[in-house]
Formats: sequence, structure tokens, C-alpha cells
Amino acid sequence: MTTAVPPKGTGPLAKREARLAWGLLFPTIFSVAMVIILPLLSIFWISIKPIGLADLRPPVPVVREQLRGKPAAAGDTATIEYRLRNSSQDTLIEGVTLSDSFPPGVTVTGEIPEGCKQTGTEFFCDFGTIDPKYNNRMKIEVEVGQEYFDWGGHPKDSEPVVTGTADFILTNGEFTLDNFRRVFDGSEFWSVFGVTLAYTVFGTIGAIVVGLFAALLLNNEFRGQGVLRGLYLFPYVAPVIAVAFTWVTLFDPTSGSANELLIRMGVTQEGINFFGQKPLALIMVIVFEIWRYFPLSFLFILARLQSIDTDMYEAADMDGASPFQKFWYLSMPMLLGILSVVFLLRFIWTFNKFDDIFLLTGGNAGTRTLTVNVYEQAFAVSNIGAGAAVAVVVFGCLLVFSIFFFKFISREEGL
Repeated sequence: MTTAVPPKGTGPLAKREARLAWGLLFPTIFSVAMVIILPLLSIFWISIKPIGLADLRPPVPVVREQLRGKPAAAGDTATIEYRLRNSSQDTLIEGVTLSDSFPPGVTVTGEIPEGCKQTGTEFFCDFGTIDPKYNNRMKIEVEVGQEYFDWGGHPKDSEPVVTGTADFILTNGEFTLDNFRRVFDGSEFWSVFGVTLAYTVFGTIGAIVVGLFAALLLNNEFRGQGVLRGLYLFPYVAPVIAVAFTWVTLFDPTSGSANELLIRMGVTQEGINFFGQKPLALIMVIVFEIWRYFPLSFLFILARLQSIDTDMYEAADMDGASPFQKFWYLSMPMLLGILSVVFLLRFIWTFNKFDDIFLLTGGNAGTRTLTVNVYEQAFAVSNIGAGAAVAVVVFGCLLVFSIFFFKFISREEGL
């Protein structure tokens, strides 16, 4: 008689271990999911809402209390002033009330405003519905007694409480596709998309190619190798604002060293506006992208090169293989895996790049990319909805690219 053995990984102990593993991983998975998913969902939500920059704060009634008159002795008169306003320029606020407690020793001598009442030291007003841009001042004449000075406080120690409800565009049921229509109907969208694609493709490939040459150069032992590696890393570790300012100063059309050198060599008769004219500005931005980010590719590729067994190269030398043949037939197959990973990472990061272009050109002279367009729509034009719609388009482009990459481009190492 034989006893059936459960398949591997399906027994009670395996299930208990799996539950324990998921329990230990859950806090990390949950934290990462919240960091990634919540902002992404918020962008999708805002992209279908007719919302501007000023609409991010909910409409609320705002009150400010002030004691005017500066009483110095018992029997002096003063004025308690309330300034009530609607924080929104276009939304009604309903059920607005104001509650406050007068300091001890304060006696109302003037008229109570309409809609308000006083009970002892308690003061209450019911304003009902206030219109957009509502701004009203209420003044109440009072007389202070000795108890007020014995109290030793200040009217602001008892801040008034104001309540009210209003329709908030971020949480109501109003939706629209106008943000996406505005994005795709604009005459600039496809040109901006083309600039983004050119900047991303050439910047990514250029950074990988330069990083590959640098890695091949430093894969051999020679004196000063460590110093040269450190110099190669400088563009990547230097603060972006510092290197961008240096490039702008270096290539300035009037006082830049690069233009001065070109004029003295007779290449040009006057300064060239490298970052201010088409298509030179886009070329310069791509060159800056390659120069700044090739060290990352260099590190990945060099690490993979140094892990390759040297026996293959020794055998190729015995067979009389040239350096190019050794690189193409031995090194490249081993590098395909890491090159595909670097290409994926650099493509995504470059497609999302904003700070480099904004610091160099501000998106002018034909260098406006989708990420710069997000900034301009959201903050320059104050249209948060349109900016979010462009961000959704960026996400969609990267999602399509990632699917295409893993289906057709991704390669395993050694293949």
C-alpha cells in the first residue's frame, strides 16, 4: 500500500511558509503600492475633472477677528471686528455659521448685526448661503471692564469657529473629457510628441553607446585607471543645476568660451546661439543628455564586462581573432541582457526628464517635451486638469513602450 505524496509546494508546511512569507512582505508591498498607486490614481482622477490651479483647495468660509481701539482702562470702549469672506471666486457656500466667545468683562454696547445673537459671552451668527467673492465686515461696539484686564488674555485666545458646506470640484460627480480634447486638438501636440521621441531615442542610444566605449576603454588595467573612472562619473554625480548653468554659460552667444574659440578659429564670424535657435537647441539638449547620463551605462556595462570569463578571449587570441571580432562575437552576446535593461531604464527616465530641458532652454527653441508641457499646462496656464491629461498621455506612451519592449526587444544574457 502506497501513500500519495502531495505535489511539492502544496503541503501544509509549504502553505504555512507561504502565508508567513506574504505576511512579512505585506507591509513593504502595501507601502510601495501606496506610494505608486495613489499618486497615479489621483492623476487619472484629476485628468477627467474640469479643474484649475485655484480649485485644488475646497471652498471654505474664512473669518478673521480683530479688536480695534486698544482699551487701556476699565470703562474704555473698543470695537470687535469680524471679517468673513468666501475663499472661492465661483462657488456658493451653504449653511455658513459663526460662533465665538467674548472675553470676560466685555459688554456689548452697540447693535448686534442682523442674523446674529448674543447669549451672555456667547456670540452666534447664521449667514445662510454666501455668494462667491463674498467679503463682509461686522463691527460690534463694546465696553471693557476691570474683569477684562484681570483676565490678562487677548481676544485671539478664543478664535471664532466658522462652518459651511460647498460643492468641491475634486470630489463631486462632474467629469469631462475636455482636458484630453484640448491636448490632442492642439496644433502643438504632435510636434511636442515628436521632439519628446527624438530627445528620448537619441539621448538613450547616445548615452548607451558612449557608455559602452568608456567601459571598453577602462576594462583593461593601466596606470591611472581609478582616477579616470572617477572623472567619468563626474557628469552623473554633479548637481544638475550646477552643470546646466555651466553649459549655458559656456555656450552663451555673447560671452561664452565656446563661441569665442570658434570665432578665433575662423569657424564663424559671430556668436552662435546654441540654446536659442532651432534645431541646434534640440541637438545641444540631446548632447547634454548623453554627456550627463553615459556614466550610468558605463557602470552597468563595465560591471558585466569584468564578470565575463577571460578563457574565451584567450581561445579567440589563439585562433587569430581580431579585437573587433572578439567584441562582436564574444562580448556583445554577453552584453545583450544588460544593454536591454539599461535601454529600458534610460528610455523611461529620459522620456520623463524635465529638469535638464527646463534649466537649459525652458522648453523654448523647439525643445518643448511632454513633461515640459505638463508643467506649462498645470502651472503656467493654471490648468491642472490639462496638465494631468498630458501626464496620463505620458504614462500611456511608456506603458505601450514597456509592453513592446518586453515582447520584442528584451533579451536574455548570452543570447
